[in-house]
Amino acid sequence: MQILRGALRIVSLPFTLPAFALQRARGASSARARSAERARFDTRKWNAELLKRVEWRRLEEICAAYFEARGFATQVTGSRPDGGADIALCAVGSAAPSILVHCKAWDAYRVGIKALRELRAAMVAAGMSEGVLVTSGRFTHDAVAFASKENIHLIDGAALLGKLAELPPEKSLALLKLATQGDFLTPTCPKCATKMTSRKSTSGGRMYWGCRNYPACKQTFSETLG
Repeated sequence: MQILRGALRIVSLPFTLPAFALQRARGASSARARSAERARFDTRKWNAELLKRVEWRRLEEICAAYFEARGFATQVTGSRPDGGADIALCAVGSAAPSILVHCKAWDAYRVGIKALRELRAAMVAAGMSEGVLVTSGRFTHDAVAFASKENIHLIDGAALLGKLAELPPEKSLALLKLATQGDFLTPTCPKCATKMTSRKSTSGGRMYWGCRNYPACKQTFSETLG
């Protein structure tokens, strides 16, 4: 009986070790890919390429910290259906928030009117008359026209870089360190709050971001998104 058990252990090794080795190899390969991607741009100063690559959750953290650096008190809640945060701003000397901020990470497509309508609905629900939509990308003409009628201020990627540059150097540097610490490239799953993993579709070979908790969580992002 002991011989049989020993033989079964030996037979099982070729099947268990390669699987474990493959998992480690994939993790190492992913880490190398992130390091290589990080090395492609300058993380020592704010620039358009860096801002474009910051994942969506980190962008929200940067925006909240930016407004705090401007003297606002912030209240952050993750109440949006897409997993994004509502960032409520309280002006100096005010006890109640009066401005609502939404953030949109970089996308190959311009941010359109849908995001503005979502922000406007959230403003009404929160009883606020002023809003701000921040994106590291750009806005469509329809979005600009809608915002002008609804007391919503738009900050695109170029404008955000300008505002960061206007901060005192020590505050701008602190925000840069916040932006680039750890893994700021891999998107966060909005449902599970964990870093996602790069996958390839079985049909067509398309690369995409998938939740590590699949199949319990089937959240995905295109790899063109941050």
